[in-house]
Amino acid sequence: MRTRKLTLGLYADEQGLAWVRALVEDAAGARSARIVSATVTIDDGYDYLARQWAVEHPAQGSGARQLIELRVHLACSLRSWRATRKTVIETLCPEGTAPHTCRVPWSAA
Repeated sequence: MRTRKLTLGLYADEQGLAWVRALVEDAAGARSARIVSATVTIDDGYDYLARQWAVEHPAQGSGARQLIELRVHLACSLRSWRATRKTVIETLCPEGTAPHTCRVPWSAA
C-alpha cells in the first residue's frame, strides 16, 4: 500500500467542513483505506467557489464560509483510492451534471 493524496477545494463553514470530512472518512472506511493525515488550509486559489455560491444563493450571505483546501493522505491501493475519490465526489454532487445547487461548493484536484 502507498500513501495517496485526496485534495478538495471547498467554500464551507465549520458545519460544511465537518460534513465533507465525514464523507471522506466513511468512503475511506468502506474501501479499507486508512487516513494517515488530514490538513485544512485557507486557500484563496478557489475563489471561483465563492462566486459560485453567490450566483447560486443570491439572497443569502456567505456567513462564516471560507475558501479551504482539504488534503487527506490515505494509505491504500490505487483501486481503493479511485473508489474512495469517486464515492466522495458522487456524494458531494449527487445530481452529476444536471443543473443543481451544491450544499458545499467544491473542486477536486
